[in-house]
Amino acid sequence: MEYAVINTGGKQYTVYPGSSIQVEKLPREEEESFEINEILLVSKDGKLKVGNPLVHGASVKAQIIENGRGKKITVLKYKPKIRYKKKIGHRQPYTQLKITEILSGDEVPVKKRATRTTAKKSSSPKTTTTRTRRKKTDGT
Repeated sequence: MEYAVINTGGKQYTVYPGSSIQVEKLPREEEESFEINEILLVSKDGKLKVGNPLVHGASVKAQIIENGRGKKITVLKYKPKIRYKKKIGHRQPYTQLKITEILSGDEVPVKKRATRTTAKKSSSPKTTTTRTRRKKTDGT
């Protein structure tokens, strides 16, 4: 079974080929196909690839089914004793996606963290400076 964990709209979704998900509104047209490149994890043929933070070379192909608006929620504001009441409604826009294909990228080796090395100092002799003190003088 192949699946992937993608990141879109600040949220993470587990997707399968052929599945349909509802995400935050994307600035694209309906019936448009595109690739999602923010892949956090890919499982294909029993092999699991976990990104650090993303899986390099992996992508998910998706098609937009519809752009719509969610159910209306009502927000009531009320302050006692001052005759203040306000009723507001909100409908969150969304995009319905159909996942068509999951592509796992080639295995990319993880780069090791560079270690700090100090450069060798040259063997030139050090020059030292001596400080001379001022003599105290009487103020007379």
